[in-house]
Amino acid sequence: MTDGTGAFFAEWDRRGPGAERSVERAGLLAHALETGTTGIPVLTVVGSKGKGTAATYASATLAAAGCRVVTVTSPALRRERERIRVNGTAISDADLTRLGARIREAVRYLPERRSGEGYLSPSGLFTIAGVLHARAVGADAIVLEAGMGGVSDEVRLFPPDVVAMTEVFAEHLGVLGDSPAEIAVDKAGVTAATTSAVVSLPQTPPVTEAIAATVADRTAGRLKPEVIGASDLPEAVLPAAHGRRNAELGRAAAERLLDAAGRRRPSPGRLHRVLSSVRLPGRLSWHRLPGTTILLDSAIDRTGAATALAEARRHWDDIDHVLVCLPDHKDIAGVIDELAGLPVTYVRLPEYRHLRFTHPLPPHWTVMDDGELTRERLASLGERVVGLGTVYFIARLLDLLNADTERLFEV
Repeated sequence: MTDGTGAFFAEWDRRGPGAERSVERAGLLAHALETGTTGIPVLTVVGSKGKGTAATYASATLAAAGCRVVTVTSPALRRERERIRVNGTAISDADLTRLGARIREAVRYLPERRSGEGYLSPSGLFTIAGVLHARAVGADAIVLEAGMGGVSDEVRLFPPDVVAMTEVFAEHLGVLGDSPAEIAVDKAGVTAATTSAVVSLPQTPPVTEAIAATVADRTAGRLKPEVIGASDLPEAVLPAAHGRRNAELGRAAAERLLDAAGRRRPSPGRLHRVLSSVRLPGRLSWHRLPGTTILLDSAIDRTGAATALAEARRHWDDIDHVLVCLPDHKDIAGVIDELAGLPVTYVRLPEYRHLRFTHPLPPHWTVMDDGELTRERLASLGERVVGLGTVYFIARLLDLLNADTERLFEV
């Protein structure tokens, strides 16, 4: 790790087998840094998929309204400083180093971790650092993307004024809950007594009921979730395919935050101009090498893979090759079915010790580690290549392609 990021990963790197993150320990750190009294409105995005898109469009909407907005997302696209952005632009290396020094100094005053005790997670520390940065730059709003969960995530340390819920499905079964409804209870649990609005995409009936009951419990019956319907935005200002619903959710949640803060919503013309400038690297994004065009998407299940392949076929009459990287806990079986008949290379990520890559694969698939990937290897796969899989893998490809990830939208 560099000097700028070492503090964020120190306890993660020293964690023992079976150790889990400690939100309680993160709470002690947040208290020591006095981050809970910023007075800055908070919009928190939770859900199983599409959180980054919703957070980006919420941030763009707030910026279009004249707000200085700090956004914290997880994980990074190419560089760790991208986890914290001001009006869509990643903070500088100097800012990250400064925040890392604040974190490192404050950790010194926490009780020493004993063997087997929970650790400070990187995503939680970046969340705390993002709130610190928001206070330092005089932000008007903060947008937080939950790393995993809701009430079990460090975002709960910062009571949200507005909660945005993307689709909830069977992601992290056995970790957040044993059913989508139980997972929804964890995610909706981030709602606080002071929350003014909870906006959600349409959910399955069991998930809908679980969200409504949890929100009612957290607000003493004061709030009911608001389900976002069809968009009134022009298609040209929204991303393709499944990203559209998440983008509209982010926009709607931002408008609720503006309403709660007593700020004017952006004019339609200005909103459309800013949203039209949004770029989402790694979410149905197109990239080029000499002689090769590559479509990247962080699809992790059958539906996501089918959507990405359909998008590719809208532009191409054939697909030459697919790169896919899915650890065992993702929907590998569903993706295998969708990729039937296509040349495929399965990529493993040995650097990520917490991910397992042992699922049986079709015998005709090529298997390799990500360290074997080069620009030349990518170009050799054909003129039309699709890259699918976990965000860590898509980040690896974005870096390999030298993609521009510095700024996500223009104000």
